[in-house]
Amino acid sequence: MNTNKKLTLFIVLVVLGAGAALFITRAQTKTENSILTTVNVPELSFQAATGKKAYDTNCATCHGSNGAGSEQGPPLLHNIYNPGHHSDASFYRAVKLGVRSHHWNFGNMQALPNVSEAQVRFIIRYVRELQLANGISYKKHNM
Repeated sequence: MNTNKKLTLFIVLVVLGAGAALFITRAQTKTENSILTTVNVPELSFQAATGKKAYDTNCATCHGSNGAGSEQGPPLLHNIYNPGHHSDASFYRAVKLGVRSHHWNFGNMQALPNVSEAQVRFIIRYVRELQLANGISYKKHNM
């Protein structure tokens, strides 16, 4: 094969590879940022029902109804938020300090200074009960 044909074949392969990589990246981003369409909402404990009220007021705009996600924020009913990867303490920190974007492409989460520690405790209870009802449980995080 002469040099021109080799160069042409190389360029074609590079373009095809770049196109495939772009397609896969966009497909993964779309999947990662998807809003859940079906959420199993269990009968909530008193604490979780209290947390749902606080969640609906302070969190649902971004994290969606029942933690399903929205165009503004990720679903909390995603395995990335299982208690082994994101402990309850991470939720307290997120509300108090905000969160730099690291798992999703929604941008940074701002701190929520008007949400009390007691409200966060109930919100966490609500989210954890939703997670369990939707098959998300503790999985040890290994880095």
